[in-house]
Parts: sequence; C-alpha cells; structure tokens
Amino acid sequence: MTELAVNPSKPEPVVPGQRAWIALGMLWFVYVLNFLSRQLPAILAKPIQDSLHVSDGKLGLVSGLYFAVFYCFISIPVGWIADKTNRSRVLAAACAIWSAATMCCGLAASYPQLVVAYMAVGFGEAGGVPPSYSIISDYFPPGRRGTALGLFNLGPAFGSTLGIAFGASIAAAFSWRYAFLFLGSIGLFAAIAVLLFVREPRRGGLDRISDQGAATKTGFWRTLTMFFAQPSLRLAAFASGANQFITYGLGNFVVLFLMREKGMALKQIAIYYALVVLIGIGGAMFVSGRLIDRFARTRKQAYALVPASSLALAVPFYLAFIWAHSWHLALFFLVATLFLNYFYLSSMVTLVQEEVRPDQRVMSGALLLLVMNFIGLGLGPTYVGAVSDFFHAAYPHGSLQIALYTLVPFYLVAILLFLRLAHVLSRENNALGVTV
Repeated sequence: MTELAVNPSKPEPVVPGQRAWIALGMLWFVYVLNFLSRQLPAILAKPIQDSLHVSDGKLGLVSGLYFAVFYCFISIPVGWIADKTNRSRVLAAACAIWSAATMCCGLAASYPQLVVAYMAVGFGEAGGVPPSYSIISDYFPPGRRGTALGLFNLGPAFGSTLGIAFGASIAAAFSWRYAFLFLGSIGLFAAIAVLLFVREPRRGGLDRISDQGAATKTGFWRTLTMFFAQPSLRLAAFASGANQFITYGLGNFVVLFLMREKGMALKQIAIYYALVVLIGIGGAMFVSGRLIDRFARTRKQAYALVPASSLALAVPFYLAFIWAHSWHLALFFLVATLFLNYFYLSSMVTLVQEEVRPDQRVMSGALLLLVMNFIGLGLGPTYVGAVSDFFHAAYPHGSLQIALYTLVPFYLVAILLFLRLAHVLSRENNALGVTV
C-alpha cells in the first residue's frame, strides 16, 4: 500500500464548495446516461427479440461478453491517458462517442449490426467512469469521498430507472428504436455540458502526501504492476467481479423474466419495476456510502465486511423473488434483493481511490472496472443466457427461472472473497502499526 505521510506545508482539507457539488452533479448526470445506454438492450429485450429474432443466449452475448470486451480493455489505455491529460476532456469525448453509438443501435436492421453498434457503445463508455472517480477524489477530501462516490454511484440506479420508465414507455408507444435514438441524442448535449461545467481540479490537491511522493511520476507499467501485486487491490477487483456476476446476470434478464415468466407488460415495467430499481439500487448506493465513511475511519475492514454482510442477507430475498408466483410478490422481494446486492460498489471504489497515489487514480479505477466488469458484465449475462438456452427445450416456460436459480452459488463465492479481503486489510493495518 502507498504510505501516506503528513505534509505540514499543506492546509487541512476544506469543506467542499459549490464548484465541487456542481461538478459532482454534472458527473452524476453523465453517469446516469452512461448506465442508461448500457441497460437499454436489457430493458427492451422482449421487443428486440421479437424484431430481430434472437435467442436468450444471443441477447446475453450482446449485452455481456461483446460489450465487455471493448468496455473493459479499452478502459486501461483511456485511464492511462486521462491520468496524464485533462480528465474532463477525456470524459466529454467518451460521452459523445457512446451517445452517437447508442443512436446507431436504434438504426440496426439485423443482429450483427446491433452487435457492432453496441460494441461501439462499450468503446465510448470505457472513458466515462474512471476519469469521474479521479475527478471526484480531487474535489472531495478523505473522509468525505465515500459519501461523494456513493452519491455518484446513484447513477446506475437513476440510469436504470429512467431507462425503464422512458425506454419502456417509448417502446410501448412507438418502437424500441426510438428509445435508442432519443436517449443517444441527449448524451451529445451532455458531452458539451461537461466541457462547460466540469473544470479540471488539481491532482492530489486535497491529499496530505509527502513531497517526495508527490513529485514521483508513475508510469503505465508501474501502476499496472502495483495494482495486481497489492493483495487488497487485487482482492477488491475479484470480489467485485464475483458480486457483479450476480448483479449483471440478474439485471440483464430481469425485465425479460418479469415479462415472459411473471406476466408483466411493458407499461407495468415502465412504472412499477422502475420504482423498484430506484428504491433498491438507489437506496443501496446512498446508505453504503454513508456506512463506509462512518465505519472505515476506525476499522478499515469495513470496506469488505459491509458488502459481505449485505450479500449474506440478500440470498433468501433473491430466492423468494425467483420463486414468487405473481409479479406483484416478485417485485416486493426484488426491492430487498437489489438493495442488498449493491453495497459493494461504493465500498470498493472508495477503497481503491484511497489506497493509491493521486496520479494513479484513473488507471487504478480503470483496472478495478476491467476485472469486475469482465467477470460480471462480460460473463454474468452470457452465462445466464446460455443456461436458459440449455434448458429451453425441456422447460420452454421456465428456462430463465432455472438459469437465475443457478446464480445462488456465486453469492457464496463473493462473500468468501470479501471476507478474505477483510482479513488482508486487517493484516496490512497491523503491519503498518496504524489505525485507519
């Protein structure tokens, strides 16, 4: 771990000002659009299936592995570039690219065209989140970053909610294609707004680091080696990946599951499922950020124990959601499932941003996303879609339900990895002889 030392020449971190909160709000809005674009194929799975004649397995590939290949691996060079250049401009360019590609998805006339367009969405979105993590960490001081990043991570909840509400409503009233075209056009205007409202903050300006450490410039390979050589960072990435295997495996098929096997219609999805996502995921992001800021100050293991505990509590609710005989009851259990499934994100993002040097933050955030999204986003939906296709011949009306049941063992894998991370964090603390 990079050791932090007090620099008497630097003043104590001040309370974040208006500029910090404006920047956070703009970054949050872009993250909403980022996640909204990413979720549209899952939200509009049924009409896309009917229009382009694709199976569950092919849907899992387009929103899973195909997307993740570009999203995960392009994020590394983009993160390195952002660490060396203006992060706000990198974010604006990325937003413009994924928004234009989202519009192209709406124009796709065949499955291969949809695949190519959606892979381009992944290419653009690779430059969205890592620079934002770093910018927020330079606007908000230690002790406030968990809350700030927790608020920022409300983006997935609101992105999914708005995608469900507007995407499903537009598709029900007109066509699924108009949803892609409309929401992509909004992103082009957001890219311009980033350039106008998000000023580049000074790197490490709120961190109390030694003069020698502040002067040291970290290269690409040194950051890469540091990240995977440090047990806590490596475990944080793989534990997050196991967690995301569940969240993306469920999330990318939950609308199709509710419509095909629970009897919901698009109009009901637009209202009721949208509220479930907003309350469940949104509540998790806000509560987890506050918990981390409170407990990690005195016990660093809280970064890992909080998500481990929440996942253990989530299992019975998840099983009840799949078992429920009506969509009304299923949504009731789904609220608790989503709330408890998402405690990991703010915890792991904050941990990584606190553990590395200011000039390593974007790339370290990109490496975290690389591992957890390749495992979770790349393999989770792909796995669920493949299992559903496997059981479809024998259980044509319940294959997706069976596929979702098979995600249960991955809860145990994620819990064990988070517990291992808690042990490593405790050992690192003891080795340094400090209390964090």
